[in-house]
Formats: sequence, structure tokens, C-alpha cells
Amino acid sequence: MFFYPGIPVYHSRDLVNWRLLGHALTRAEQFHLQLNHGNPMIYAATLRHHGDTFYIITTDVHGGGNFYVTAKDPAGPWSAPVLVDRAMFDPSLFFDDDGKVYYTRRGDLADKDIVQAEIDLTSGRLLTPLRSISKGLVSDDTEGPHLYKINGWYYLTMGEGGSRALHMQTIARSRSPYGPFDPCPHNPFLSQHHAWWHPIRAVGHADFVQSADGRWWTVFLGTRHASYDGHSTIGRETFLAPLSWIDGWPVVEATHTRQFTVQVPTLPLHPWAAGPARDDFDSVDLDPAYVQLSCPQEPRHSLTERPGFLRLRGQAATLGAARPVAFVGRRQEDMRGSFSLRIEFSSTSAKEESGLTVFQGAQFHYDLALTTRGGRPVVVLRKTVGDLVVEAATREVMSTSLWLKVDMTPDRYTFSFAEVEHEWRESGTALPNLIATEVAGVWSGALLGAYSTGHGQACVHPADIDWFEYKALH
Repeated sequence: MFFYPGIPVYHSRDLVNWRLLGHALTRAEQFHLQLNHGNPMIYAATLRHHGDTFYIITTDVHGGGNFYVTAKDPAGPWSAPVLVDRAMFDPSLFFDDDGKVYYTRRGDLADKDIVQAEIDLTSGRLLTPLRSISKGLVSDDTEGPHLYKINGWYYLTMGEGGSRALHMQTIARSRSPYGPFDPCPHNPFLSQHHAWWHPIRAVGHADFVQSADGRWWTVFLGTRHASYDGHSTIGRETFLAPLSWIDGWPVVEATHTRQFTVQVPTLPLHPWAAGPARDDFDSVDLDPAYVQLSCPQEPRHSLTERPGFLRLRGQAATLGAARPVAFVGRRQEDMRGSFSLRIEFSSTSAKEESGLTVFQGAQFHYDLALTTRGGRPVVVLRKTVGDLVVEAATREVMSTSLWLKVDMTPDRYTFSFAEVEHEWRESGTALPNLIATEVAGVWSGALLGAYSTGHGQACVHPADIDWFEYKALH
């Protein structure tokens, strides 16, 4: 099961305010479905621009391998994938000033080194054998390599220590793109190892950017936590920090101040107009913020069959299956807030259900479902945590047109329903930690959305969603 469309592309004029332009992977053929079992998983993507072309290189770790797509406009359309190889992950591209292009990625699973070769970007063919250029600077677990050339030096920076609590960023330099690389004297130059209580943890997997005014910045991944023992439900997010070059080495002020909110001169701010909290589905296309679970090779939703509604046609597959399921949702971006919808779903089959879900993975999700028991409509709160599946609450209702809502705080999800607008009845609560990314074994964070399933058979009755509403509380 995977998210479609894939690889969101954002645009900013100030490195602070971002808007979603679209996605790089928007067609079934871009996912190499024929090369695996229809369940690709896209790992960390690297975006580069050279000449008049944008390049995104990434990995389908379930069989498609390392590939890149190109576009003249970052909003798309993006090309068909060009396959490079199928070993390991985290590829990156570097364009040298002599015209050569280097392909760098994580190496062998046993050695966990970094390997590199020259590449022909027309065909994806490697022009030289892959060579190991680093086995790590402070650990034996390296990933996410990037190569740069700055002031005559080739810099190799890597994420080390795994991608959880020990994540960090290191760097080394050489006069040759193949090394040998001399390590930075203050590695790791970016980390958060000093306190488990810090709200931002697991930082690393960094990239560098130089803004138009000549200043340097680093973007890197991290996870937000609300308490000492709090896990991450939102998943890995992108952070920004200023970067200085001192004696030829990068220094991230956030590391030295032990803060990850720093007061620095910024570029002239350019905020984008905020979209409405409620989507009434008045368009014939889904908002680009929404994703589905796997490619829609068969129709599972429609915005035209009933104008003004998102119609879901439930499949035999459930949220726990590795097959296409009728689902449309968006990412949870805030620890505090709410997600709600209005649904119309009339069915006499106890197998058919539709409703709201907080979805972290196939075995980790909370569902508030409208279905039928004994010929009567009911609302069921179901919790799926690993191999434990519990129907925590069942409430009879008189109507098959309901309002469903989940309120989010750092320590609980609260699920409610209403038969009359604004007259909410609580169905129950659930713990975010039990479906957190560290527990579910995923990186991308929870999705909030609507689903429909026939639990082994296609639904006869469609589910019509009148609107979605996402509200953040800060």
C-alpha cells in the first residue's frame, strides 16, 4: 500500500512560506508497478536543477529501484521514470563544473557505505563502476549522501546513526569527488543528542541551499514531540536553519545554541494566501493536498457522479489490505486541531462500511465507521494496533446521514458523531502513541480522511462525502 500521487513539490520565495505546486509521480506508469507487487514505497527524494531542467531522483524500495524523473516546470508534468539500478536507496545527483554528473547513494546493506559513479543522464547508464567513497565518519550506519563543490573543495555530507533518535549529519571534504575525504573536526555538525525532552528530535538527512543574497541554509528532517515520552504521530518533517562557513566547515547555529527556533535575518517574507479550512468538493478535480492509497487503476472515487460530493465506491479491500482501497485523505500537520466531514451512506449489509479514519499504516489506524448491525445503522469506533483489532464502541443512530469528527491533541484522539449538525456525541478516545511512526514503523505520519470498504466484496452502495474540514489549533 502506498500514497498516490507521490513526491509532493513545494514552492517558496523566502524559505519560510511554502505552497504545494503538485506532485512528481501522478501516473501509474511512473511507479514501476510491473516491477514489484504493486506496493512501491518511495524513499527520500533529492531535487536538483541544472540548465533548464529539474531532476528528482529517488528509490522505490519494493522493487522499482533507483530512478529519476525530469521536468522543465516544477509544477509538472514530470517525465516517465529513468531507471538507474535496483540496489539500496537514497540516491543523489551532483553536476560538476567540467560537465560530469555523479550518482551517489547508500551502498551495500552489510557495509552500509556510500558509493558513487559517473552517470549519463540521457539513459541513466552508469559510465564508471560504483566505488565506495565513505564508510561513515562517526558511525557505521550512513545514508542520504549529497556531494557539493564549494570554493574548490568537494564536500560529502551524510546522515548517520539511523533515522530515529541517533540521527545526525556529518561532512567531509576532498580535492577529488572520489576522496579520500577528510572529516570535519566538529562532526556531527547537526544533531540533537543532548536531551530526550527536546521537542525536536531525530534531526539529520540534511541538504544545503544558497539563497539569492548569498547566505547559506540547511534543510533537514526531524520529528516533533509534545512530551518526554511522546512519540511522533505527524512523522518526519522538514526544518530550516541558517548555516555559516567557518574555516571551510559548516556551522549550524541551532546546534550550538541548543535551540531549533533561531532569530536570524530572513529573506523578504512572501506568504501565500491560505486556502479555506473546508473543502466542499465543488471542483471536478481533487485538491493536490489529498492522497489515495495506491494508484487508481480502477475508479474508486468520483467528483462528477454527484456534483458537490466526493463519492467513494468501496472495494473488497480494507484499510488493512495491501490492495487498492477506496480512500481519500490528507496529512495531519498539527498536534492540535480537528478533522471532520459529513457523510451519506445507506447500506443494509453489515459488511459494507464507510467513515473517517486516522491512518498511520495498514496495521495501525483508528476508524469511526457508519455501518449496519441487525438491520439498523450504527456508528462503530474500531482500533487497529498491530495484531490487535478492537471495536471499542458501537452506537445506534437513526440516520444514515451523519457528521463525523476527530479532535486531536498530543495525548489523545477524540472521536465524535452527530445526527444533527453541531450536536456532537462522543464515541470514544484513542492514544496517538499506539499508532505513532516509531510504533508503526513508518516515516510519513498520519493521514486523516474518508474510506469505504465491503470487507471482502465490492460495496453495492456508494458513500457520498459532502465536505472535509481541517482546523489547526496553535
